[in-house]
Amino acid sequence: MPAPTPTPDRQPTLQADYNPLEYSAEYKLLYLQELVAKDSHSDIAEFLIKQSEYEIANLLESFPTQARRIIWAQVPDNLRGEVLAELDVDTRQPLMENISSKEISLFTQDLDAQDISEILDTVTESVRTSVMATLDEDIRIQVNKLDTYADWEVGSYMDPDLIQVKDDISLAQVQHWLRENDDLLDDQSQELLVVDQGQQLLGLLSLVDLIKHDQNTLVSALIDNAITINDRLDIQDAAAIFRSEDIRFAPVINSHGELVGQLNGEDIMEIIQDDVDSTMKNLAGVSQDEELFAPILTSAKSRSIWLGINLCTALLAAVVIGQFEEVLAQVVALAILMPVVASMGGIAGSQTLTVVIRGMAMGQIGGSNRLWLLNKELWVGAINGIIWAIIMAFIAQLWFHDIKISSVIGFAIAINMTAANVSGISIPLALKRMNIDPALSASVILTTVTDIVGFMSFLGLASVLIL
Repeated sequence: MPAPTPTPDRQPTLQADYNPLEYSAEYKLLYLQELVAKDSHSDIAEFLIKQSEYEIANLLESFPTQARRIIWAQVPDNLRGEVLAELDVDTRQPLMENISSKEISLFTQDLDAQDISEILDTVTESVRTSVMATLDEDIRIQVNKLDTYADWEVGSYMDPDLIQVKDDISLAQVQHWLRENDDLLDDQSQELLVVDQGQQLLGLLSLVDLIKHDQNTLVSALIDNAITINDRLDIQDAAAIFRSEDIRFAPVINSHGELVGQLNGEDIMEIIQDDVDSTMKNLAGVSQDEELFAPILTSAKSRSIWLGINLCTALLAAVVIGQFEEVLAQVVALAILMPVVASMGGIAGSQTLTVVIRGMAMGQIGGSNRLWLLNKELWVGAINGIIWAIIMAFIAQLWFHDIKISSVIGFAIAINMTAANVSGISIPLALKRMNIDPALSASVILTTVTDIVGFMSFLGLASVLIL
């Protein structure tokens, strides 16, 4: 039975035989907004009981801070730990301000080391110490291990809780051990990690091999090779390996070849999503840390820096225009057409910039292909520049009936679009060489280049051909 679609004259309601799968995320949001507006705490609690920790986290991030506190108060106790671990740090931190260390200890009781480490990253040192003292020794060791890594290292994202077997035991012993510990395997597990007595990773044992071979066979006879990830590798490089090798998980080893954890596909998906979000924000000149429902002053402050930088670049372009004041004063048509030149160059450059930054994020640009791409974008810019220059020159001729003005606008568009395409690839490559994030500042520099080149070519040609 499909969920009813909310309309302006109909408030969203859930039916008595509510099935979460029948309702879209947007519909659930509208329904929860209605409950919060009514301050109906009991209904909010009843609604949240039927949601997963992922859905609750997403809903919390879809409300302003004050409404989040109302919703959080009704989150079931058995889901609070999982929900906190799923939240972005900026959403989680305000919710944890008034939670005691005793409550946090209860929330984290059944969580794995990764989730506990995530939650404890947003508490004070005293609270952290108090919570750590209540953890089981194995979990405490795993959390401490995760905390030894930098935020960008694979080790901080890996799962230190491993399902591993020794190479010198029989398949029958492995099966016996798995039957006694059937909670270790999840539905996605298809391989077991194989180590020797010194904890050196040897490879993988397939569950298919475990079943179909003679049960007296030793594990060492059936070991498959594994694609491994170093625990100190940059997580972005690890994500590139997952994409290129099309793998679901990878054993994580240290510099001595010892198995220390496992990197899972779902963790990589989160990294890729975070990277996409970060790139989109950087391209728009928005702080990576700004969330959708951040306080007004916080958002204003994070955006004002790049607005200030953009103002400086705009003033630089204005200075260039000012050098041709005499030309503009005599030929009004130039002032009318001038924005067209800058706009066409800006769009052409942005198209190239978007493709190049995506290629960099995917690890597809490097070495000799950079020169090939530069040559390609030069020709793409030139071809598109000529095509649209002819079209715009024709429009200008119909508009102003002046062949000189038509020629100026045509040549200027061709020049600016060619320069924009070349800049769209050369600027991010240059920034990367200087260890500056291209997504963060390339768009601002590109806008400056296309504006200045566009205005210089347009007004410079006008001063030569018209005056």
